[in-house]
Amino acid sequence: MEDRALRALLEDVARGTVSTEDARAQIARGSFEDLGYAKPDLDRGRRQGVSEVIYGAGKTAEQIAGIVASLRRNGEEHVLITRLDARKADEVHGMLASEDAADFTYHELPQAGVVGTAPQPDGVGYIAIAAAGTSDLYCAEEAALTAEMLGSRVIRLYDVGVAGIHRLLAHVDEVRGASAVVAVAGMEGALASVVGGLVPCPVIACPTSVGYGASFGGIAALLAMLNSCASGVSVVNIDNGFGAGYQAALIDHVGRS
Repeated sequence: MEDRALRALLEDVARGTVSTEDARAQIARGSFEDLGYAKPDLDRGRRQGVSEVIYGAGKTAEQIAGIVASLRRNGEEHVLITRLDARKADEVHGMLASEDAADFTYHELPQAGVVGTAPQPDGVGYIAIAAAGTSDLYCAEEAALTAEMLGSRVIRLYDVGVAGIHRLLAHVDEVRGASAVVAVAGMEGALASVVGGLVPCPVIACPTSVGYGASFGGIAALLAMLNSCASGVSVVNIDNGFGAGYQAALIDHVGRS
């Protein structure tokens, strides 16, 4: 339920024109919309400061378009759809209402769709996304796009892995000045520990599934990051650029109402 509608309802309760039980029922109904196949959470933005994000994998184009329509008609200006392949993105685009379709943008590298535009940055600083190699950019871009959609300014530092550590050190002032750093790496995942030893801010380590056989699809990088000797390093799941970008944006907004 939007803040304006909630305020009006509470004023009706205070005047005695609406009972507390009726108000409770209205609030319960207004917190989500039942589409049958999904119940979009319409109250999440008020509760958490960030509205619902659509996970595209496993959903049909019709379901995604229906959820987008629900969020948009209930006042959501920015909708992010993650794990959306190009074929399905074309189908979703064709199913959206004309206004929403005009606002739809597909980002091929992170496989994400956006309805609306990213809000103006309103964090306390900026987020640095450091990716070890070019092969990690699919995950790094998911983190960057997520953070931007949540109102953070993002700087991208790409191909700065430990195989040529001078490339990272050339950007040391930028990583040290960030509100948070997302360190994205596959292979042995060493980038997170190196960054953690350089900066005074939280580091969010994001392992990728990039690597040869003994990397076990990102498990080697995940374990290395979990066992980091650098303080202040936290770890998200393998290939979870969304989770890393989301967490970084929350850190970037600490102290902001």
